[in-house]
This record gives sequence, C-alpha cells and structure tokens, in this order.
Amino acid sequence: MSAYITSFLSYIEYERRYSKHTIESYGNDLEQFRLYLKSEYQKEEIELASHLEIRSWIVQMMEQKISPRSINRKLSTLKSFFKFLMRKGVVKKSPLGKVLAPKTSKRLPVFVEKSGIERLLTDIEFPEGFEGARDKMIIDLFYGTGMRRSELNNLKETDIDSYNAQIKVLGKGNKERIIPIQPQLRTALREYIDLKNQSIANSSIHLFVNREGKLLNPSNIYQIVKKYLNLITTIDKKSPHVLRHTFATHLMNNGADINAVKELLGHASLAATQVYTHNTIDKLKNIYKQAHPKA
Repeated sequence: MSAYITSFLSYIEYERRYSKHTIESYGNDLEQFRLYLKSEYQKEEIELASHLEIRSWIVQMMEQKISPRSINRKLSTLKSFFKFLMRKGVVKKSPLGKVLAPKTSKRLPVFVEKSGIERLLTDIEFPEGFEGARDKMIIDLFYGTGMRRSELNNLKETDIDSYNAQIKVLGKGNKERIIPIQPQLRTALREYIDLKNQSIANSSIHLFVNREGKLLNPSNIYQIVKKYLNLITTIDKKSPHVLRHTFATHLMNNGADINAVKELLGHASLAATQVYTHNTIDKLKNIYKQAHPKA
C-alpha cells in the first residue's frame, strides 16, 4: 500500500477519530484505485493520478454494474484523500475538480408502519429468561432512541443516566450526544440491567452480551432484529437501520421539529435528515384530500 495512503488512514484514525468501519472502507477504496492505476496505466504513484484516469475508473466500475451510490462513495474517499495531499503540499490541486459523479436516484428510507411497531412492542412474545429480555431491550432501544447499530453495540451500563432519563451515545467521529428516553423505557432498562447482572457471572460492562458475558458482535444484533421484524412486516429489508428510519419517520409524522430529529439521530447536516420529510408530505397530502372540500 502507498505510503501516502497509510499516512492518510492514520490521519483519519487518530486526528479525525473516524470509526474502524469507515477507516477500513476508505482503505479498501484507495487500494482498489491504486491497483487500477497500476494494472491499467502502469502508474505506481496514486498521488499522480489525473482526472482522465479517475474518469476511466468510473467507466470500468459502471461496466461492472457497480451502483452509482457505491461509485460516489468511492469518489468521496478520493476527494478526502486528495484534500489531505493538498494540505501536506504533495499536490497543488485535486484532480476530482474535473470529475463528474454519476447521478443517483433518491432512495427513500424504509420504515415499519405504526401498527406493525405496536404489534412488535406489545403483542409479540419474547422467550423467558435473560436472552429474551435482552432481545426485547434491543428492539425497544432501537425504536425508542433511533441510535445506530454500532452505537447500541458499544453501550455500557455507565452510559445509562436513569436519574435524568437519558442515554449517552458515542456516534460517528467519536462525537458524543445525549438522547432522552421515556419513563417506560427507563424502567425497562433498570429491570434489564438487574436481570443481566443476576443471570451472567463475570458479565462485561457492556449492556448487551451473550450467555457467557461476552459482548455481542454486530451480526448478532442484526440477526436478532431481523428475526422479530420478520414476525410483523413484509418489507424486504429488515435491519437495525430500518428501526432507526422508523423512529425518525414516526417523529416527523407526528410533528417533531426537523432540527430536533437531526440532533437525536446524530446527523452532521440537516440534508441527511430531510429525507424523512417525504413521508410527512405524503401524510399531509392524504389529510388534505380527505378534509378539503375542493380536494
């Protein structure tokens, strides 16, 4: 791997405090482009890449049926990399300035209807004992807070502020945010933590563990959510992120301020939150059609 790539990855890890997953993705993107330059243009120095070579890479990815969304993510990685090289004085300008990104269709968030969530939270029976209580708590927290899977996975008992009814979450870029919780969820968390400490010997300080007291891995959490969403919805995608989308959509549909939703979700910009206004507008249109005499 290029020394400049290694230096860039160290920069985003130790100075920008990016997550391990993001660093790995950036590294893979840059290594793919480096190998492309070497195989197609016999060019070893990634910092000497031109806009023509980047355009050629885009064409190759499109021919391989890689989605525009994925291509744009890789181009975003290259933009960050060349900005880093400019700050270091390695290059004078970025070749990305002459590169047009492929257009992407706007993908609306998939969410569970309110009736489905009500069935999940009140009608579905979870198994007796620690694992059933843990799985129920995972579902309740995803829908009750809208946090990301990685954020929930890293929760510790000390992150729960029961007195103030709030949870401290470590989000992207190691940015902390506080999420308020409802009294019912606060009570459920207390009961779950008590059961966890009674049931698991030498348990981890992490909130969600297996029967041996070891931290659940992200795939465990994904499978738990998928299992229970399968019982109440026919949507194709059944993941923790669907519950995050559901949290945000239900807030917006019930009149929540978009800036408040942005803070709760931990979005860096309002643009990421605005996607949830689509469902709100659809709801307003339906109300208008039903209520207005001339509709």
